[in-house]
Amino acid sequence: MPYLRIGLGIVLVYAALVLLLWLFQERIAFPAPRSRVPGPRDVGLPRGETIELKTASGTRLVGWYLPPARPAGERFPALLWFYGNGETIASIWPVLRDFQPPGAALLVVDYPGYGASGGWATEAAVYEAADAAYDALHHRPGVDPSRIYVYGRSLGSAVATRTAARHDVAGLILESPFTSARAMARRHYGFFPRFILRLSLDNLATIKQ
Repeated sequence: MPYLRIGLGIVLVYAALVLLLWLFQERIAFPAPRSRVPGPRDVGLPRGETIELKTASGTRLVGWYLPPARPAGERFPALLWFYGNGETIASIWPVLRDFQPPGAALLVVDYPGYGASGGWATEAAVYEAADAAYDALHHRPGVDPSRIYVYGRSLGSAVATRTAARHDVAGLILESPFTSARAMARRHYGFFPRFILRLSLDNLATIKQ
């Protein structure tokens, strides 16, 4: 009888963990740290500006637009930046400053629920934010729409890859990308059933497009 109770307890604990993973998997994938977005000029980028965008569903996004330091002509290339799942503009601004090519503009927005952006972080929401960011950069005065490059790091690789598949881009840059949410779940949560996974984040499938 004690063994039966122990076995039943293990089953109940496992079932509870499965339920929690099913309910909170987007919180695991998108921890959505909140932070105030510093102004570019506050951190030594006098030509930059804080911008606000709205997604198609009305979510307010906050980001940075950094014009080129040394534009090569009236129209210049641009870099659209998508960061990792635990980052915000406030945490990576030194990287943005050092990484931006001097002859190109750079646009980065905090995902929904991140930084000072409104809304909630979900897979659909970050994709919608990416569409809004691309559209804003595409219509930005001075930006050559035929020379928009997309960069994605870690989780941002899925956002960048989808953006490159859906929009005209000149190039795609991926840093520490992954194959898919399913493959990552199998690697890190292989003890749990696969059917509970709702996220796709499928770089392998998307990059074929």
